[in-house]
Amino acid sequence: MARKASNKLLQKAKKLKSDEFYTQLSDIESELKHYKNHFKDKVVYCNCDDPRVSNFFKYFSSNFKELGLKKLISACYRNQEIDLFSSKKTENGFYSEYEGEKVKKDVINNDKIDIIRFKGDGDFRSKESIELLKQSDIVVTNPPFSLFREYVAQLIKYDKKFLIIGNINAITYKEIFKLIKGNRAWLGINLGRGISGFIVPEHYELYGTEARIDNLGNRIISPNNCLWLTNLDTSKRHEDIVLSKVYYGNESQYLKYDNYDGINVNKTKDIPMDYKGFMGVPITFLHKFNPDQFEIIKFRKGNDEKDLSINGKCPYFRILIKNRRLQQSQIT
Repeated sequence: MARKASNKLLQKAKKLKSDEFYTQLSDIESELKHYKNHFKDKVVYCNCDDPRVSNFFKYFSSNFKELGLKKLISACYRNQEIDLFSSKKTENGFYSEYEGEKVKKDVINNDKIDIIRFKGDGDFRSKESIELLKQSDIVVTNPPFSLFREYVAQLIKYDKKFLIIGNINAITYKEIFKLIKGNRAWLGINLGRGISGFIVPEHYELYGTEARIDNLGNRIISPNNCLWLTNLDTSKRHEDIVLSKVYYGNESQYLKYDNYDGINVNKTKDIPMDYKGFMGVPITFLHKFNPDQFEIIKFRKGNDEKDLSINGKCPYFRILIKNRRLQQSQIT
């Protein structure tokens, strides 16, 4: 029930283009600890973050020296009240540049954060924001879910490293899956319940049993269906999935597709260690995907470009893969 209600909430937000989901510091810390070696001498851009209240800005400014950052830039779409959720907005957005102990004298000081006003609204697609993007090395933020495709496309266009949060259904977007298949993007460390929840404004209903109000008075929802998408490599990404099942002798447990020469595997843990052909696995496989171990062939469609089917019925979206280890052993 909680999952269904939370999914409904996110779909409603997408439909209304209401993207007021703010990331908790604990979730940022839990993910970012796996990427610390990527940040030395880099410029980090949080281009969907009010620096006065953003937990991304708080994390990077607090860990500036430890990470060895060169600069931190945080930009906000329009000017919001300090409570984060007010609908009162001025025409101009703003940004802040933080360089550790350095002090800038040509900026406005607001609540101890140096603020520089945009001429425009500060939208991530604006010329001003793009100029800051060009100066950056790594983008880390929680972008608008309703604009996720466009947001990622911009990062790819400007060849930026990134670590961002999205809905797990983003895997099914053809633009995003193409990046994953081409080894240009992949899932981060935490997924689903590994992301504990988002801070939301007063007008959001607290759906589900995991919705709550924390000790600071923040309203928290836990959709349990979000992910981190990145192109920053980690050692965990190159760990093999441990396979314990076998195909030969258990063929009846693996049904074949009507419209593709491959077998259906309902759970990642059931991938057979001895099958050299094509296998259809659930999209959650991507959370454990090691590109050294498996090759991604295609998504969802059979040879007839219709959804993969078994006895006329279509299982939930499947990713067709092949075991690289077995192909290599066959060659040698």
